Amino acid sequence: MLFEPLKIREITLRNRIMVSPMCQYSYEDGFSNDWHLVHLGSRAVGGAGIVMVEATAVEAGGRITPQDLGIWKDEHIPNLQRVAKFIASQGAVPGIQLAHAGRKASIYRPWDKRQGAVSEKEGGWRPVVAPSAIPFADNYVLPEALSIDNITRIIDSFVKAAQRALKAGFRIVEIHCAHGYLIHEFLSPIANQRIDMYGGSFENRIRLSLEVVRAVRHLWPEHLPVFVRISATDWLESQGWDLEQSIKLACILKKEGVDLIDCSSGGMVADAKIPIGPGYQVLFSERVHKEASIMTGAVGIITSAMQAETILESAQASVIIIARQFLRDPYWPLHAAQELKKEIAWPCQYHLSSPTSNIACKKS
Repeated sequence: MLFEPLKIREITLRNRIMVSPMCQYSYEDGFSNDWHLVHLGSRAVGGAGIVMVEATAVEAGGRITPQDLGIWKDEHIPNLQRVAKFIASQGAVPGIQLAHAGRKASIYRPWDKRQGAVSEKEGGWRPVVAPSAIPFADNYVLPEALSIDNITRIIDSFVKAAQRALKAGFRIVEIHCAHGYLIHEFLSPIANQRIDMYGGSFENRIRLSLEVVRAVRHLWPEHLPVFVRISATDWLESQGWDLEQSIKLACILKKEGVDLIDCSSGGMVADAKIPIGPGYQVLFSERVHKEASIMTGAVGIITSAMQAETILESAQASVIIIARQFLRDPYWPLHAAQELKKEIAWPCQYHLSSPTSNIACKKS
């Protein structure tokens, strides 16, 4: 099943393999660059069905780090267009994840010696915003609670970002509602202690996610897919966002025109105890898929072709979403096809090295 085409609305994927959005923290003023083109382009050459661009900030203040990718102004479109065009030229579907970091904004990159909040002198910014004035950790910025007017502004920023993504040539848009960033912060009572229409009850806490999805789906062409990435659980025994709420949300998102739920987890609290291991998040994808009757993507230490194939054959997911294994091996789909003894076309430029050189090569 891994190499069977999959149709989502009017988009047909050549296989069920998606490159997970992976932050590179390698940009100036949000502009895509040569690193971005080569990083994502090589995964498209390597045979992925979808290449999803990393968390792309809908506002400058919505970046995780000062070096994040952005789509908050029209000037970002041409560089992103170059990336989307190359991905499509290699037979993959270009997608982009739209994001706002919320209270986890304005921090150092993971590999910097210092961690936590970046000062304004060093390129950080203030204010950092969140549903409530609760910092993620002691060394993060104390955020300001968003006013209703500023919530409305952020929703509009997602819509304008989606318009730019469409102009840039992306065919799938994914709304980032996971990993402790802004929309997830509204979902989880850990970060959301509001007493207005955006806090308290489940219906109030999901309001922002629905308003963003509804606004983007209205703008995004009917024939093109919308995905949503969620953290299916905060990995807390009580009080946080959990799988049951995720399934309930997925049922509602399906009615709003969402096509696939990308099922990740965690990111809400710094010290959550997460039992990381091969396929440790697949259960979330399976439950959401079966109980909400919606397509899902499975993610979380999926490294082998047989592991991916088993997940699909067991109806635990519709798409396999791979992150770190794609960093180790940009050509993972080509090698997975060998493992599964499936003949697929290699790029013509690599055709002489292909184990299936008896079939037609894939022209760029």
